[in-house]
Amino acid sequence: MSRAFVAVASAEHVRRGRADGFMQVCHGKSGPLRRIDPGDRVVYYSPTETFGGRDRLQAFTAIGRIVPAAPYRFDMGGGFVPFRRDVAWWPARETPIRPLLPRLAFAADGNWGYRLRFGLFEIGEGDMDVIAEAMMAAEPVATALSA
Repeated sequence: MSRAFVAVASAEHVRRGRADGFMQVCHGKSGPLRRIDPGDRVVYYSPTETFGGRDRLQAFTAIGRIVPAAPYRFDMGGGFVPFRRDVAWWPARETPIRPLLPRLAFAADGNWGYRLRFGLFEIGEGDMDVIAEAMMAAEPVATALSA
């Protein structure tokens, strides 16, 4: 059975990963990526447009499904060799989180921002469905994975 996760990164980083079909979390650490299995759904939340910026965005910026491949290292130059995981990203629009908060179980205690500090956390399928609907995301039939 597949699970659902929220990953956290700036929108500029998410857009780069979306364009090239991968995800990175927690400054390139492998451990969080190993918690995710092929077939799991992942949605990115971007607190800002730019890494380390004060340009608040607070939106879901990408959604997709993990493809059947293990995490791998990628040399980005300058001695930075983070781990990545391949993702089949779906067509979707970037969507602000605030209007969705009353419908998200992970935000029910009012302290939703705290969970985002972990960089990657599991959510319920119901929450993922709410987010996907708001993003108008639908998994393309050609990339659907059988569970």
